[in-house]
Amino acid sequence: MMTLKIAFRNILRNRRRSMMTLLAIAVGAVGIVLFGEFVRFVTAGLETSAVDKVGHLTVFRRGYFAFGAGNPAEFGIDDYAGVVRAIREDPVLAPRLNVVTPIVSLAGIAGNFDVDASKTFLGTGVVPSERDRLSRWDEHGVSRRRVLRESGLRDDDEARGIVGVGLARVLGLCERLRIGDCPARPAAPRATGARLDGALAGLAQADGVAVAAAKGNEPPRLDLLAATAGGAPNVVSLAVSRAEPQGVRELDDNFVAMHINLAQKLVYGRSEPKATGIVVQLRHTGDLAMARARLGALFAERHLDLELRDFAELQPFYKQAVGMFRAIFAFISLIMSVIVLFTVVNTMGMSVMERTTEIGSARAMGVRRSGIRRLFVVEGAILGAIGATIGAALAQAIATAVNHAGMTWTPPGQAAPIPLEILTAGSTGLVLRVWLALLVAATLAALIPANRGARLPVVDALRHV
Repeated sequence: MMTLKIAFRNILRNRRRSMMTLLAIAVGAVGIVLFGEFVRFVTAGLETSAVDKVGHLTVFRRGYFAFGAGNPAEFGIDDYAGVVRAIREDPVLAPRLNVVTPIVSLAGIAGNFDVDASKTFLGTGVVPSERDRLSRWDEHGVSRRRVLRESGLRDDDEARGIVGVGLARVLGLCERLRIGDCPARPAAPRATGARLDGALAGLAQADGVAVAAAKGNEPPRLDLLAATAGGAPNVVSLAVSRAEPQGVRELDDNFVAMHINLAQKLVYGRSEPKATGIVVQLRHTGDLAMARARLGALFAERHLDLELRDFAELQPFYKQAVGMFRAIFAFISLIMSVIVLFTVVNTMGMSVMERTTEIGSARAMGVRRSGIRRLFVVEGAILGAIGATIGAALAQAIATAVNHAGMTWTPPGQAAPIPLEILTAGSTGLVLRVWLALLVAATLAALIPANRGARLPVVDALRHV
């Protein structure tokens, strides 16, 4: 206790230098804590963006992940309704499940014969109400200030669908869907496109699909051509409710979402309908490992030829973005720690030099080298503790101000700006780690000049001027 009192008084002997040291430590703490909380916000946002689209886990027929892109229908899950029911009714999983829903992935050609335009598309068949529930998942609270739109699809209307804004632009749907900032289509389409459109129209008429232009308030219609699981061409008509931006241009230019029944009619025709995937969304991401293990055991018990992929595997951009932000955070933390280290070394070095005579007197009175060393180390620890505490408090105040400033930004993979926030909720662990790291850095920094002061010869220290 006496050492602590003496160390604290020594800090107050040169208030200006001590204040500059505390300021440097506080600035380091502010920078690390604020950026750390921002990285937590970005990571939570990326996780939410991925999970509200593809769930936590997706069940596929074995081999789909490696080869299904060529022909998704070939890897359809037999009796998918029974698999969905088994997952929902499992006593271990049931309390942890949020949504379990089948999907159908497909690819083909979309045609708009009002303007003689066609375009390849990547489609997804969904259960509309369950897709809307997927999109409302927000465990981390990062979307509480964002208005979530319903898909516009209904369980009782199989004919409706939504498309990406890019696809709507290419197929000339901007005016009908009231899409702003949409350039006019060129007056003369290419001859190859016209031939393709004519062939698609002929096939649609042969299959009895209406290709008449939509009139009045009716939604615009697209005719979708795809190969069935058996390889035969098939066409269905889709009424486009609205265009939905996808954030990534490649997806935006090809995206179509429709009712799962319509997708199954297009892909499987009159054959038994199947699902190419079953999306499993949990209430909490922390249950992911347990749910994956339980599902694997469940499939093994029932001898089902199925495999599981989590959202990070299905969306590799998530891992890449999170890894990048964490690397930046580590780099900034290292720089701030080095600044704190050298600031404390300089401060304590000056203190040792100014108190050389005192050190000699204390040593002559019987104080051991360990006592001198301990005194300066405690001074460094006090500086680190006070500076880190001030910095952590300032960081939380700045974060609160930023969160109420109404600023927005467009994060990676998003199509529209969202509120810019610094995630302070649940950041106690981060603040504590930063506080301890700066305390240790300041203590270790003080150890360098403390060793030098402790090793001073008594006689040389007493005659120091």
